[in-house]
Amino acid sequence: MNNITRNFRLIRNFSHVNSVPVLPRKSYFKNIFTRYHSRTHLNISTKNKLNIIEEPMKEMEHYEIHYFNSYNHHVRTRSYMNAITQNKHLFKDKIVLDVGCGTAILSMFAVRAGAKHVIGVDMSTIIEKAREIVEVNGMSDKITLLQGKMEEVEMPYPKVDIIISEWMGYFLLYESMLDTVLYARDKYLVSNGLIFPDKATLFMSGIEDGEYKDEKIGFWDNVYGFDFSPLKKTAMTEPLVDTVEIKAVVTDPTAVLTLDLYTCTTADLAFSSPFTLDCRRDDFVHALIGWFDIEFSACHKPIRFSTGPHTKYTHWKQTVFYLHDVLTVQQGEQIKGVLENKPNEKNKRDLDIKISYKLITDDANRKAEGSCEFGMC
Repeated sequence: MNNITRNFRLIRNFSHVNSVPVLPRKSYFKNIFTRYHSRTHLNISTKNKLNIIEEPMKEMEHYEIHYFNSYNHHVRTRSYMNAITQNKHLFKDKIVLDVGCGTAILSMFAVRAGAKHVIGVDMSTIIEKAREIVEVNGMSDKITLLQGKMEEVEMPYPKVDIIISEWMGYFLLYESMLDTVLYARDKYLVSNGLIFPDKATLFMSGIEDGEYKDEKIGFWDNVYGFDFSPLKKTAMTEPLVDTVEIKAVVTDPTAVLTLDLYTCTTADLAFSSPFTLDCRRDDFVHALIGWFDIEFSACHKPIRFSTGPHTKYTHWKQTVFYLHDVLTVQQGEQIKGVLENKPNEKNKRDLDIKISYKLITDDANRKAEGSCEFGMC
């Protein structure tokens, strides 16, 4: 993250008189600053807002906060649990590798499903807590936890039968561990081995979001009485990770990327995908949003979960890309465009994104097209 972006976020997060970015959840453990600005506003003083955020976290390490929050997202955790424990015939007596094991909850699901042994690998110091968790659950003889990079650790087994991993990031690929999973697949997975999950699909749609776009961009016109409008351009190039209400969705969704983890390569993480969005109703389109679906297809009964606006909340939410133009659309019209994505040259887990778009209409007064560049960093 460069200094301009860092300072931009500090100003945005701490200068807004009427709002503070927090997660829209009742539990105070989840009232922490999000990486991107949130629509949720609390009608209290800035000092009290900061106290609400900081007080519950004082006794928790940063990595503990991250994993505490992640396991409170029931859609994701329950999907993994069901995919593993409801398919004991696949896990019985198998050697399992848990890539990015965190607190080892997936490793313990695998043991519960009958795995012979599980190797969990994670770079974070959370692995120290994971060892304690594994021990108190009586699984130390079944789970080996290794701290370090997947590419550098010394594995106790030359090959594994199954790879499990919660590798997905915002917009599927931002800060994801997919490249690490693919490395583990190529080096350690036996022929005909299994990957949980094994399929991911990235979707896009158009939304009406005029009020919040005006707030997000117009905010810079008056920051405590000062004109910060030169930062508007920066604000437009930074996507937001946020929860979008289904009623805001104006177009049908379309798939822009499908990954099969048995066959995809790191080269597939850079892609250019054309898309067509069919408009459901007469409305305005201020932004495009992205989300992803995940599938465990090896199960006897396939298990899936979605991070879209039509489903239950997940911590991935949706990713919002504001367009330069406001598109005035009518039912039956189409928005055509191209989504280009590639890993950032300086940090491969950051993303450089370009979206080109064009409203297909017979009305010359409403025709619009353009392109926007975004950075997720």
